[in-house]
Amino acid sequence: MKPEIIITEDGSNSLYVSSLNESYHSGFGAINESLHVFIKSGFEKAIEIRKEINVLEIGFGTGLNALLTLKESIQQGIRISYDGIEPNPIKREIYSKLNYPYLTDMPDASVLFNRMHESPSDSKIEILKGFNLRKIKSGLEDVELKPDFYQLIYFDAFSPDVQPDLWELSVFKKLYRTMTNGGVLVTYSAKGQVRRNMQSAGFVVERLPGPKGKREILRALKTGKR
Repeated sequence: MKPEIIITEDGSNSLYVSSLNESYHSGFGAINESLHVFIKSGFEKAIEIRKEINVLEIGFGTGLNALLTLKESIQQGIRISYDGIEPNPIKREIYSKLNYPYLTDMPDASVLFNRMHESPSDSKIEILKGFNLRKIKSGLEDVELKPDFYQLIYFDAFSPDVQPDLWELSVFKKLYRTMTNGGVLVTYSAKGQVRRNMQSAGFVVERLPGPKGKREILRALKTGKR
């Protein structure tokens, strides 16, 4: 079923899937949530000691996290290789109507955003100098991930209630193996079982204050010590 474009509390769009009774972002604000969870709690932590990082996103979705990461990489002079896993890419009739480019205050945001979505799957494309994107049209379970490769993972799948298989211990073990020591994984979910699965996979897990409407989020670190 085609997702419906909705407006969240901060004025930014999200998508609602009626068959799942689930939206892609928090109703309290899509951009607010993405900035708080993935940029401030994830990206800013990952670049503390690095000027070049490999990023993996589980659930490329609307492309909002990628667009915000691109903006930050420009402002902070960080080189990014960005892989986004998405088995069900949204179509042009949807992404062309999303208002993120007009709310990000970035030159040529609309052109860059469209370039992200129009780039062919499974090919590495230079969206802008210093920012390469590869969209992977597949489920996470079918993707071979290089060991010790990613410094940052955005875990932005649908909620554990909707996609429980993506939040199991085996998934976090797979992600642990593909991360470098010092790597950072962030997610909006703070469910106890999710935290325990991360810890069992080897991560050191922190509870952090959540964005508006959410008490806590999780940040998991690969320290190399188990």
